[in-house]
Amino acid sequence: MLFLIHLILGCLVLGPLAGNPSGKAPPPGFLQGHLHIVSLPPVELADGNPPTVTAQTYAEYPLVVLSGDGKTEITRIAADEKGNYRVALPPGAYVLDVHNRVRKHIRAKPQVFTIVSNQTTRVDMDMDTGIR
Repeated sequence: MLFLIHLILGCLVLGPLAGNPSGKAPPPGFLQGHLHIVSLPPVELADGNPPTVTAQTYAEYPLVVLSGDGKTEITRIAADEKGNYRVALPPGAYVLDVHNRVRKHIRAKPQVFTIVSNQTTRVDMDMDTGIR
């Protein structure tokens, strides 16, 4: 009976480490891509010029990485002044979405993706501003 107890405890303690003998977390992978702000048809300002997209424009639309079931926020990413982004993530399944609390009409199709250790996964997002 004592042997059985030790066997069960050993499985509980060592089980999670069995696939990774060093006990260290697996190396991260990377998510990178481009956020494209879409406004159809093209919008023109009163002066006849199209609006300028800046780093501040992209900052208004953070990308949100959610758990694979889409219920838990893992991190937020801000795209740079050209709309590009890159972040390290642990291996696993995720959902990428765009978040904007102020403008509820903003639309982006959530993208499901998987991160693999030491690899880069590319996910580009098209965000519809709803401006018509």
